[in-house]
Amino acid sequence: MFNKIALAASAAVLFSGTAMAADAIVYNEPAPVAVANTFSWEGAYAGVNAGYGFGKMKEDGVSVKPRGFVGGVQAGYNWQFDQIVAGIEADFQGTSMKKSVTFYDETGAYEGDVKAKIQWFGTVRGRLGADIAERTMLYGTAGLAYGKVKIEGNDVDFGRDSASKTRAGWTAGAGIEHAFTDNVTLKTEYLYTDLGKVKFRDEADVSKVKTNFHTVRVGVNYKF
Repeated sequence: MFNKIALAASAAVLFSGTAMAADAIVYNEPAPVAVANTFSWEGAYAGVNAGYGFGKMKEDGVSVKPRGFVGGVQAGYNWQFDQIVAGIEADFQGTSMKKSVTFYDETGAYEGDVKAKIQWFGTVRGRLGADIAERTMLYGTAGLAYGKVKIEGNDVDFGRDSASKTRAGWTAGAGIEHAFTDNVTLKTEYLYTDLGKVKFRDEADVSKVKTNFHTVRVGVNYKF
C-alpha cells in the first residue's frame, strides 16, 4: 500500500516538473509595432534645377527647332492631406536653346538665314500629387508660362534684322520626387510649354511665330 502511494506521488512530481519545464521553454513572439510614416511634404521649399530643352518655332511653313541646356531656380509650398499633396511652385530658367537654318534657292544660291533662340522662361504652376511609396511622390503640374524669344534673320533682298519679344502662355507636365532626408528632396520633371504665336515686325513683313518646347530637368530642393 505504501509502495503504491509513494509510486503515485513520484509520478505526480515527475509530471508536474515536466509540465513546468515545458512551460518554461514556451516563447511568445512580441506583436509587431507599426511604425508610422512621420515624413510630411507640407511646408515651404526652394532649390535649383538643370536639364535639357527642345522645341519648335514655326512660321509660314518655315520651322526652326531650338534646343540646348536649361537651368534655374524654383521655390514653392506644399499642403498635405493624408496621402494627397497639393502645392504651388514658381521657377525661372535661363537657356541656351537655339538653332540656325540657312535657305538656298533652286540653283543652290544663298537666299538668307534665320536664327531662333529661347533666351529665358519662367512658370507659375499648381501641383497635385500623391504618395506612391515611402517618401516618394508622383505629381502632375500645370499653370502660367512666360518667356523671351529672339529671332535674327538675314535676307539677300532686305538685309539683316533681329527682334525679341516676351510672351505669356501655358505649361503642363508631370514629375516624381523623393525625399532622401527630412529636408533634402530630388525630383525629375517634364514640362511642355506653349508661348502661342509671337509677333515680330520688320521692314518687310509681320511674322507670327508659333513657339512651343519641351523640357526635362532634375532638381534638388531644400524643405524648410
